[in-house]
This record gives sequence, C-alpha cells and structure tokens, in this order.
Amino acid sequence: MEIKKVVRDLQVVQSIRLNQRHFILDLQSPEKLPLILPGQFAQVLVTGSPSTFLRRPFSIHSVDYGRNSFRLLIQVRGEGTRHLSALKEGDLLNVIFPLGNAFSLPATKDVLLVGGGAGVAPLLFFAQLLSQNHIHPTILLGFRSKEEVSEIEEYSKYGKVLITTDDGSEGEKGMVIDHSIFRSEQHHFKKIYSCGPHAMMKAVAGIAREHNTECEVSLENTMACGFGVCLCCITPTDKGNERVCMEGPVFNAARITW
Repeated sequence: MEIKKVVRDLQVVQSIRLNQRHFILDLQSPEKLPLILPGQFAQVLVTGSPSTFLRRPFSIHSVDYGRNSFRLLIQVRGEGTRHLSALKEGDLLNVIFPLGNAFSLPATKDVLLVGGGAGVAPLLFFAQLLSQNHIHPTILLGFRSKEEVSEIEEYSKYGKVLITTDDGSEGEKGMVIDHSIFRSEQHHFKKIYSCGPHAMMKAVAGIAREHNTECEVSLENTMACGFGVCLCCITPTDKGNERVCMEGPVFNAARITW
C-alpha cells in the first residue's frame, strides 16, 4: 500500500522541554492528516538558521487524528535542532510527511521494543498501535542518566517498561544490551524491534540472532532529500546498497550488512 506524502506548513501547538537535550514539537495540520504508520518519519525545513541548508529527518513520535496533529521527539545536536527548540506556539514549520516504510505488526504477543537516546521516538507510536491490537510489549529504554528519563508514564500505558541508565541513577546500570532481561529466563521474546544508535542496534540484532529471534531495526542514517533522490542515506544489505529513506528506515536486521 502506497501512503500519500504531503508538503504542508504545520503550526506549532506547543514545544515541550523534556530535559536539557530533548524536547517535543506538537504540530498541527490545517488539513486532514494522511495515514501515518509507526516507523515513518518527517523532513523538516529549518528556516532562519543560516548554517542549516538541508531538511532534518525526525521519526514521528505520536499521532492524534482527532486534532490533525502529530509530535516529533527531537534531540538538540547542532544549530538546526537548537533553532527548532526555540520555536514558539503559533510558529510555522514546512514539513514533508509521512516518509519511509513502517514497522510490521508481529504474529506473536511476545514482543520487545528496544530504544536508546532519541531512538526511542518511533517506539511510543508503535507501542500504542500494538496495544490497539491487544499486544502489550515489553519496552526497554536506555538513557544517559536519571535526568534524561522521560515519558515513562506514556510508555507504561501500552506495556511493561524497563529502564537502563549509563550511570545507574535509574533502572539498571549500563546500556540497554546490558539489561538482565537478556541474560535471564525472561528472555522469551519472539520478535524484537529496535531504534537508536547504530552500535546499539547492531548489538540488539546480534542478541536476536543468537536467540533465533526475528528483529526489525529502524536506521538513523544521515539524509538530505528524504525521498530517494540524493542517495546519501544508503546502507549495505543482502541485496546491495539500499536507500534508508525509501526501502527503510525499517529493515529486517538479518538483511543489514553490519
């Protein structure tokens, strides 16, 4: 099924600061939203930032069709994202969406979602969809410290939440792949979905392979156009180089040449 892509000026309903490094933009469309699926992303035009020439890609964090709005979870990394973090209610953003493919619905209820850093962004939307399909996943989220732990109440609406922090200030100490669930009899998952830093997803894919578990990953390669023209986001797969913005961002982890 081909999903309609649109280019629209969206209005900032609110900007929600989660911590020093992350914030949420709540964006409202003047027209009815097209169908958006978990795992898809949006390309945002950053205006007023002289050093930001290209659109910035962000995973869609949640969708509210009743309000014709969706949210983006953004990590402040450079000039472009700093500019976005300063937007106020009523400001307009030009956005292309929805782009890319989506996570597939599992044929099992034994599901684990694994996210780290800003990579947790698409997992809230996906957890909501799974819950609507009577699947309540285990959700393993990794943060740097207790100060960066956020939205746990939201994730907890849809499944069991586990946390790791690099410094051990909340949840278990270490990275998500260090969590005890991977070393215990609790590891009974039939499907794993992951998004976050490349090294983290590679490690999660390795664990899935060891347990003969199906795994999907949402890659975060650098993008320029977002719709397959510039070829700067390619990733090596079992079928050669593929475009993350078109054939992805979601891939079966077994297909990636890590």
